[in-house]
Amino acid sequence: MNHINTNFFIIVLSIAALVGCANNPESESTASSEEPDEGQSAEQTINPDEEIMLPATNYFKIITPNGDMVIRLYDDTPAHRDNFKKLVAQNYYDGTKFHRVIESFMIQGGDPNSKDDDPMNDGQGGPGYTVPAEIQAPLFHKKGALAAARTGDQINPERESSGSQFYIVQGQVYPEDMLERIEKQLGDVVDGFSYPEEFREIYTTVGGTPSLDMQYTVFGELVEGFDVLDQIAQAPTARKSGDPAHPAVIDRPVEDIDMTIVALEDYEPSAN
Repeated sequence: MNHINTNFFIIVLSIAALVGCANNPESESTASSEEPDEGQSAEQTINPDEEIMLPATNYFKIITPNGDMVIRLYDDTPAHRDNFKKLVAQNYYDGTKFHRVIESFMIQGGDPNSKDDDPMNDGQGGPGYTVPAEIQAPLFHKKGALAAARTGDQINPERESSGSQFYIVQGQVYPEDMLERIEKQLGDVVDGFSYPEEFREIYTTVGGTPSLDMQYTVFGELVEGFDVLDQIAQAPTARKSGDPAHPAVIDRPVEDIDMTIVALEDYEPSAN
């Protein structure tokens, strides 16, 4: 997954139909590694209607052994924003792991199953509910984008998000001709779709994963810790080493990468 040309080819092929869940055994034969999807089995059930005092801030710190990342939640996606705040207030994410990392693509975590000793069920857990999609054209998969994992279109045509699993985009820089090809394919399924010049410049200079645009809900972005994102994305996995492994764990870091997420009530964003 480290070679740009190979990644481009795989990503372009996956645009037309993101199907299956990489960690769902029933979908292993069709699932692409270029899908930040959620499995379908065991759930850690919580009450979605429980009254919780939500943090007032939209800034949160993700603490990992590799260092800290700071994210900002978008007000444009209020259902995802408030759900994330609720889970943090309940300490839901603490002790979960980044169970799936693919360099030049994304890092995925937030599954309560990743707290147990069975790596085979990682990617299949959640709080027992989904979040309605809030997919919007202005919110795109630039490097550092925070987005919700979900099951594939075949079983989830409304593209509802996992109740807890999320991913952070690392991505890669795209040449103009490749971005135009992706834009055209997205335009075939989203009427009138085109990238504004601002997005085009970011994808061709900073990078991201445009093949996921308009298919997953982006609900925030990384504001600090891009070096930590890169370190986690580069973590050794069975896929990188070429070791044989079950598809459910082939992109799981060899060394556990735990997380704790805390609200930053007094955070002052940099003027830069």
